[in-house]
Amino acid sequence: MKVYLVLILCLSFFAEQRNPSVPSTLTAKKPIKTGAEQTEKYLTYLKGKRVALLSNPTSVIGKTHLVDSLQKLGIKIVKVFGPEHGFRGNASAGVAVVDEIDTKSGIPVISLYGKKNKPSREDLADVDIMIYDLQDVGCRFYTNINALARLMEACQETNKELLILDRPNPNGYLIDGPILDLKYKSGIGMFPLPMSHGLTIAEFAQMANGEGWLNNKFKCQLKIIKVANYDHNMPYVLPVSPSPNLNTQQAVMLYPSTCLFEGIYLNHGRGTQFPFTVIGSPELAGKYNFSYTPKSIKGMSETPLFMDQVCYGLDLRKYDVELLRKKKQVNLQWMMELYQAHPHKEKFFDSSLSKEMGTIERLVGSGLFRQQIMDGKSEAEIRQSWEPGLSKYKVMRKQYLLYP
Repeated sequence: MKVYLVLILCLSFFAEQRNPSVPSTLTAKKPIKTGAEQTEKYLTYLKGKRVALLSNPTSVIGKTHLVDSLQKLGIKIVKVFGPEHGFRGNASAGVAVVDEIDTKSGIPVISLYGKKNKPSREDLADVDIMIYDLQDVGCRFYTNINALARLMEACQETNKELLILDRPNPNGYLIDGPILDLKYKSGIGMFPLPMSHGLTIAEFAQMANGEGWLNNKFKCQLKIIKVANYDHNMPYVLPVSPSPNLNTQQAVMLYPSTCLFEGIYLNHGRGTQFPFTVIGSPELAGKYNFSYTPKSIKGMSETPLFMDQVCYGLDLRKYDVELLRKKKQVNLQWMMELYQAHPHKEKFFDSSLSKEMGTIERLVGSGLFRQQIMDGKSEAEIRQSWEPGLSKYKVMRKQYLLYP
């Protein structure tokens, strides 16, 4: 048997040498294909239907926006719904987005990040089927899952089917953080998930249905086009930045850890071209050599914390994110280090001093974290306080997985 196996491997090796462009069946890996790219699985299903989409610049087939592709393929798109940052991605974080007519396609665009956050019955009256196609990054505080849940509720209320074109989670390997204590429920945390949930968008939709998280425990009618050739541990480089301030792969991979600094009186790179990869404050002068100066940047951050002031702190742009993948944990050491280094500790957790989205409790999802850092608790002690909730979540999660 061993001789036979060696013979197969040798033949495979020589075949590759003769024609290296043809990979061996023993080593070949098929490329990941997003749900949107697999048009053969849903195009016929959409023919003759009045279609609406919730999409943004990440909704692409190759380099072409999904809306533009479907229009060219003869699909009747009656309207598009735009999330935070807008349909074409030209709105800053946290800035209300208005309704408009898309200049490229001529399709009406209805904002779900302004006067309302989910489609009305009137919005869906002339729609036969909804499509959801947004790239997520796998964190509870990234608002795409909230937009999805509200859309699921709207579809259930109007008896519309929701087609989800699934995409990989670039942080799919990571399941970490405390489960959200619902007394800290907010726009950056609506569901009892850990900070990093380890789900694709479609898996989250199945969980929201199955766990009764929608209003009145609604269950939305779902049709899912799965990602092909994907598992949760696969590295995945995003072809399009998921939002203006997550503009590099490094930022996407650091985001589960560095987004926590939105609840801290420190700048985390907003007002630079490298948000979520640097962290600093003018008050850390003399503590760190690295420095940068936040500026007003249209479309990214018009009024960043410490604007036009030199900030000193951590430069994580060359941090080896493979260390995060190996540990499968968010990095708490940066928070602990910067707290110890800060000369005015009474300011550190005072989010009223910053212009960011919320307190540390709403981001972390726990009322313990602030005091744990202030008390100098070890990382092991902090992580122990996340149990048994995190372990129970990992077990529950398995029943909703679409991928290994």
